[in-house]
Amino acid sequence: MEEKNINPTNEQAQACLRVCEWLSNGYRNIQLFRFDYQTGDVYILAGDELQIIVPSSGFWYFL
Repeated sequence: MEEKNINPTNEQAQACLRVCEWLSNGYRNIQLFRFDYQTGDVYILAGDELQIIVPSSGFWYFL
């Protein structure tokens, strides 16, 4: 498997940390945490129904 560099923006990295903390405080399991190299977005799947996208701007939203 080829290793790729993950280069999130500072805003995006901090937003991911806040979202993951918010999810864990609500006792939600984080099933998937993925950085999309093509779009630069982070995808977070929590539980069975919560889907969150964190773009490079750091303004996350539910999918």
